[in-house]
This record gives sequence, structure tokens and C-alpha cells, in this order.
Amino acid sequence: MINSMKFIVSEKDVGSRLDIFLSKKINYLTRSNIKKIIDSNNVKINDKILNLPSKIIKLNDTIKIKLEEKKSEELKPYNINLDICYEDNDILIINKPKGMVVHPGAGNFENTLANALVHKYKNKLSNINGELRPGIVHRIDKETSGLLVIAKNNFSHAKLSEQFSEHSIKRKYKCLVWGIIRPLSGKIETFITRNKKNRQLMAVSDLKGKKAITNYKTLKSFNIKNIPKISLIECQLETGRTHQIRVHLKFKGASILGDKQYGKKDMKFKKINANFFSELNNLKGQALHAETLELIHPRSDKLMSFDSKLPPDFKKLLNLLNNLTG
Repeated sequence: MINSMKFIVSEKDVGSRLDIFLSKKINYLTRSNIKKIIDSNNVKINDKILNLPSKIIKLNDTIKIKLEEKKSEELKPYNINLDICYEDNDILIINKPKGMVVHPGAGNFENTLANALVHKYKNKLSNINGELRPGIVHRIDKETSGLLVIAKNNFSHAKLSEQFSEHSIKRKYKCLVWGIIRPLSGKIETFITRNKKNRQLMAVSDLKGKKAITNYKTLKSFNIKNIPKISLIECQLETGRTHQIRVHLKFKGASILGDKQYGKKDMKFKKINANFFSELNNLKGQALHAETLELIHPRSDKLMSFDSKLPPDFKKLLNLLNNLTG
């Protein structure tokens, strides 16, 4: 489906950048969305294709933009139970369980959060990110549990995207990691890029990639007989890069319990507490939970904060560690 729009530059907009002009005219698209459309040769000025977002527009310029929704595969609805923490006409707050993928990707077009959303809400969600990502504003990893905000319309999606771009949305995670991080609290600020050896993984880089910032705080350290040292860490994201917390903690030498991609592989214990070993083996995915989400409501401008409980396997392991500490 192709939707074309046309605008004539008036005196008040003379001297504006092309991407800024279009983002004001089409207020349900973010500036980054507009830039992608311009870069894809879908914008014309005076019937000439122009792919320069910073182009300065002139009086009476005729600007045409083509909005095309590409269909790679049809998103099938699936009746999957959703843990909805909050809902109104503009947003949903969902507590995603471990094991659920947020939206379809390579080889996985079923049983995702997006499939569940399209079953429950049909076409009553934002479509800014295309038909395969209805309402999806941000993601958390498959084996990470916790809170996500979903946009029910394009207005809300654009407003929420602005907050993510400005890093004003607060997201706090809790995790259990092997070892003790030094210093106990601090800020990790690096570039994150694709791992050279495995393109499905990410890695810290000194020279290239996307800037990533994670603030962390050690809530408690466990030094228990017959159990390796473990820490309970709280992480607050300033940016939201792929696998950011897992990559940053590995960079600090403290991988997350249960993380099969970035964690310690084939761990062998000479002597290990039997109860702990049992709960460790019962852990599904990594011990990482998106516990707190704080945002400005896109329509009312009201500050809203949401919290979710730790998943049962994470909670059991943490309770055991606390009990053994005495």
C-alpha cells in the first residue's frame, strides 16, 4: 500500500531543513522515521528525487513524500495470554514473560508478542514500524522478562519515540551476576557494535558502533560457602542498544546467571551447594528482569511509573541466596 502526500513551502517554513519540515507536517512520524524515508529516495522536491535530510527548503518548493508499507510476510494472530499491567486509549503496559520474542524476525513468525497483540487488538495499534511490529516502540530480549510500553495509535507512538530518543524514559532492571563488580556502583559508557566473530551477538568497541550508557548499582553481594560469589545488580539504561546490559556487564567481567550467549559456558564446580545448584538449573533464560518503567503519558503529559514482580525462577534463586546468607 502506497500513500503519497504533497506540501507547498510557505514563508514561515523558508530556511527549514527538509527532515524537520516534514516531521512537523506529519506529526505521527518521528524525525528518524522521516530521515529513513528521505534516504530511501521516497521524497521529491519540485519533482526531483532528493535524499539529503539536511536540505534547506525554499519558498514555494513542492515537496512530495511517498509512504510505503512493505510487506515481507503476513503477521498471523495468535491467542496468547497477555499480562497487562495498565491500559487506556493510548498505551498498554505489558509484563513480558521469558521465552517470548517481541516481534517476528528471521525464522520466527509465530508466538511473538506482536502475534498476540494483533489477535487481541486487530488493527487498533500504531503502524509506524510496519505491519510486523504493531504498536511496538521498543524491545527486550527473548529470555529477559519485564515491562514494555505499547502504542495504541500513531500519535502515542511518535510521542513515546521522542522520549526514547531523548533518553527521558526511565528503565530499571534487576539481575544476578557472577562475581563482584568494581567499583560497586558506576556508569558504563562505550560503543556497542556487531561481534566480528558472530554477527548475532554484540560487543563493546573503542572506535565504532552506537553509543551506549548503563548506570549500575550493586544492591547486595553474596559470599556463601560452596557457592561462587554472586551480586544482585540494578541497572538503569540511558540508551537502549541491542543486548546492552548483557554486553556491558560482560565487559565489566560479571556475566548474568543463565545467560547462554554472553555468560560463562560449561561451568564446573568442585563442590557446590545442592539446593543452589538445583535452582540454578531451574533458571529459565538469564536472571535479568525489566522491573521499572517510568514515562510521560503521550496525551495527558502525566508522569507514570510502573513496577513488576520478579519471575518465579529468579525470585526463588534470590530467596535462596538471601536465606543462606542468614
